[in-house]
Amino acid sequence: MEQITLRTDRLILKTLSPKDYGLVTKYYLENREFLKPWEPLRSEGFFSEAFQHKSLELDDYAMDRGEMYRFWIFNLEDELIGTVAITNIIRGVLKSAFLGYKLSEKHARKGYGLEAVNHVIKFSFDVLELHRLEANIIPRNIASLRLIFAAGFEYEGCSKAYLKINGRWEDHNRYALINKSYKDIE
Repeated sequence: MEQITLRTDRLILKTLSPKDYGLVTKYYLENREFLKPWEPLRSEGFFSEAFQHKSLELDDYAMDRGEMYRFWIFNLEDELIGTVAITNIIRGVLKSAFLGYKLSEKHARKGYGLEAVNHVIKFSFDVLELHRLEANIIPRNIASLRLIFAAGFEYEGCSKAYLKINGRWEDHNRYALINKSYKDIE
């Protein structure tokens, strides 16, 4: 797939190809403990270059099909600091997707996440012409809750035992953002 690049004042968000597996492997190794409370249990193989190469191949395939878009976040020093993804894109009458994001420990709580998320929201609504984005967050993840409210998402409810995170089934609060400027093409 051809690389997509979005720019903000402080960031470069871009899709990566399988040849970038080294960058992604390094990111996950450096942030392994920091991300652990918010992610599924990861086998040792997840942190290998071979796994990340395959993961980027699968992302590339899914992006080619318009099923998802994963933007890797780089600061202006060209350091990989996180990712924002739009996944499970559904077209037809739903025109909806899920939004997920993560930042490196070193770059968390500096406004980079909100800056990146806002640009990916704009891409989702303006380029992909989606009507709705949904984010699901563990209620104790205060930093993520602050980010999602700052991005304009509204609380919709709680999904009990929604995802198995770090070895246990976790409730997730569900938030959504509606594209208010969405216009159907008839």
